[in-house]
Amino acid sequence: MSKWVYSFGADHNEGDASMRNLLGGKGSNLAEMASLSLPVPPGFTITTEVCTHYYDNGESYPKELTDQVEAALGQIEQSMSMKFGDADNPLLVSVRSGARVSMPGMMDTVLNLGLNDETVAGLAKQSGDARFAWDSYRRFIQMYGDVVLGVDHHEFEDVIDTHKRDNAITQDTDITAEGWQEIVGEYKRLVEADIGKPFPTDPKEQLWGAIGAVFSSWMVPRAVTYRKIHEIPGNWGTAVNVQSMVFGNMGQDCSTGVAFTRDPSTGENYFYGEYLINAQGEDVVAGIRTPQSLTKYGREREGSDLPSMEETMPEVFAQLDDVRTKLETHYCDVQDLEFTVQKGKLFMLQTRSGKRTAKAALKIAVDMVEEGLITQEEALLRIDPQSLDQLLHPTLDPDAEKNIIAKGLPASPGAASGTIVFTADEAETKSHAGQSVILCRQETSPEDIHGMYAAAGILTSRGGMTSHAAVVARGMGKPCVAGAGELHIDAKSRMIRVGDHTIKEGDTLTIDGSTGEVIMGAVATIQPEMSGDFSTLMAWADERRRMKVRTNAETPLDAKTAVDFGAEGVGLCRTEHMFFEPSRIQNVREMIFATTEKDRRAALEKLLPEQRADFAELFKIMAGLPITIRLLDPPLHEFLPHEEADIDQFAATADIDPEKVRRRLDDLKEMNPMLGHRGCRLGITYPEIYEMQARAIFEGAIEAAEKSDESVELEIMIPLVATRKELAMMREVVESAAEAVFAEKSKKVDYIVGTMIELPRAALTAGDIAEVADFFSFGTNDLTQTALGMSRDDASSFLPAYVGHGIFERDPFATLDTQGVGELIEIAVKRGRETNAKIKLGICGEHGGDPSSIAFCEKVGLDYVSCSPYRVPIARLAAAQAAIKEGQEKTVPFQDKKGQKLAAAE
Repeated sequence: MSKWVYSFGADHNEGDASMRNLLGGKGSNLAEMASLSLPVPPGFTITTEVCTHYYDNGESYPKELTDQVEAALGQIEQSMSMKFGDADNPLLVSVRSGARVSMPGMMDTVLNLGLNDETVAGLAKQSGDARFAWDSYRRFIQMYGDVVLGVDHHEFEDVIDTHKRDNAITQDTDITAEGWQEIVGEYKRLVEADIGKPFPTDPKEQLWGAIGAVFSSWMVPRAVTYRKIHEIPGNWGTAVNVQSMVFGNMGQDCSTGVAFTRDPSTGENYFYGEYLINAQGEDVVAGIRTPQSLTKYGREREGSDLPSMEETMPEVFAQLDDVRTKLETHYCDVQDLEFTVQKGKLFMLQTRSGKRTAKAALKIAVDMVEEGLITQEEALLRIDPQSLDQLLHPTLDPDAEKNIIAKGLPASPGAASGTIVFTADEAETKSHAGQSVILCRQETSPEDIHGMYAAAGILTSRGGMTSHAAVVARGMGKPCVAGAGELHIDAKSRMIRVGDHTIKEGDTLTIDGSTGEVIMGAVATIQPEMSGDFSTLMAWADERRRMKVRTNAETPLDAKTAVDFGAEGVGLCRTEHMFFEPSRIQNVREMIFATTEKDRRAALEKLLPEQRADFAELFKIMAGLPITIRLLDPPLHEFLPHEEADIDQFAATADIDPEKVRRRLDDLKEMNPMLGHRGCRLGITYPEIYEMQARAIFEGAIEAAEKSDESVELEIMIPLVATRKELAMMREVVESAAEAVFAEKSKKVDYIVGTMIELPRAALTAGDIAEVADFFSFGTNDLTQTALGMSRDDASSFLPAYVGHGIFERDPFATLDTQGVGELIEIAVKRGRETNAKIKLGICGEHGGDPSSIAFCEKVGLDYVSCSPYRVPIARLAAAQAAIKEGQEKTVPFQDKKGQKLAAAE
């Protein structure tokens, strides 16, 4: 018989942290904490395999599940000496989701399950506090009504607001037991009116309704969106955790809180978190009450006068601090904890690997190496290369003038300026239209996930450092200011009021997520500095990676930026980008319109000095480093005017009849230009173009060499080659130009000639082509297009559906299709090296900056990857990770206890 349910707690643990894929992160770590003798309320986990079965079988459960749940529930009853559904001594449970990776706020939770009109009396009697019992009952109806029955949670809030107004009450804590009892009655009437039947009173019916809601929440839009953003496979499913309730809202000796073992924003090694006295878990993140800091140090840092847990509950805090140390040492990673204190007794409800900013991740990794908790290799593998994007973009200029209108909590570092919007849909729409926007909300909810992803930054007037907005923004690397209470954000009126100011939709705000400042207007920014922990980690990465990392650059700014980020050369210089300069485009167009070789050479002669100067400047910046220069690639029509006004202006400047220009445009028009007269085909039909470019390259190289002690490592690349003959002919053009320049200048520079492999035929015949090539550079943008028969310019209209249906796991233009395009690369590598053992191999498409694609490049043995300047650090780290993992795979498999814990805690 299949086992679908695993118990944990009260010395009855059937799982551990290594079973994360089966029990989910929450369930496996609850079992692990219990095995460490930490105070974990007993419960059980329904496995992720049930979720898979649920969706594979028409949303039905395995036949053995009911009996296994009953048995596990009985185990909890025995451990707690309580009875589920008993009127005198009722056991209440929580029902929570728990995927194998953390998805904060994306799926559903129900607390206080098991309450009805009979059991609430038993709870009141057992606790001696009728107000607590009825408050718990209304919370249960509100959560269950929202999560399971689909009643809008705002409708429940309206009932409470009406009660407070009618009774001249301002705070929920002022509502009496009788008041909560009245509200419970209103809630039940509200539910029945909304769904057409009474609120369920049978605890077993409640339990199965909540279990079904958790499994159903795996496929709600917000969870699907989150998985797409974070590339989490849909077939992983979620587990369900049913756990006996402990209560933080029983009185002043009770509390609940969320904590991180280190600061998840900065990485500083202090106990970071928030708590509330006499509250349940959702109160901490909901923004209804202002959370208080765990520590005195944290309180002072935030400038708060609210007492910390360290000051109000010193004995329990000391226990919690011991748990912090024990868990971080056990898992060798920062932990995100949830806890409840009931009548002065501490209970642990969750531990998981804490989400953190890139800045914090670097500091934590480096510090843990220095503390002896992890190795350098483990530190490198801890950092998501994509997260480095957070460190590589501008921050606010400290010397810029700032009109600060409010200050909130520095919930997620970084800065952003944008026009303000008030809904997630508006954020997404305006972002797609090219606008930078700041999403402004009283507080965010999981339904806002798509707008948060689209926005440049997030601003809320409620919520704390562990609120939904803060946690999600940090995970996305978005700047966020939370809990800016001075702001009155009125989404209905589409305006923000602060003091005497009224800020309307469309106005510009700047937020600084590192300081919590909200600033009127746009603020100047500065570029980040790569130093400290970043430099340390990058040095470790460089020691361990095998592949070189180059950049795609053709402007001096791009080249300098890339070198500052650690680029070891240029893997792709697109010479055509130099032609689009306004001062040159006229000469380029005249060259295209020339009808004789003589006229074409005359036009090219005008371009030669400018191309030479371009290359000389590039060689100067990249002195001593290899530079791969691709000769002209795009079809000629891309350089031509198409608007009527531009046609007339060009005709007048070139002294050509406008009608002749239009006829020439018609002549050059192609049905499929990306497979038309471009690349080496231009060089074969108009060899004088490549001759001019080669001459400019060699003259620029000699000029640069004369001004520098370091020689230029020159690589000339012929694009879109399909046959050996094409490359041989173009190589002859390049070599002839080189000989001519060397003779004229009485100087030489070393160079090699190679080609870009971007056509399937070139990959398949790489053995022949390698006879006349010194290097191959895989142009995976075009190779993906030609291998899949998909235009990257048009595929966006249907690729999301392909990814959604699982036809492709990811967008093949963003992450390499290793099965199809990857096999072509493997064939080319193998056949190329069989012919020419010394051939240099690299990649220069967009995939050169994608960590998953870089791992494939390491696997097939490429010599380098090349990517855009701002992705160079990402590629350096990804290349190191790939080398480490390849080395691990080649050793005898072994995983010690610590390694197992590291994997389990993520």
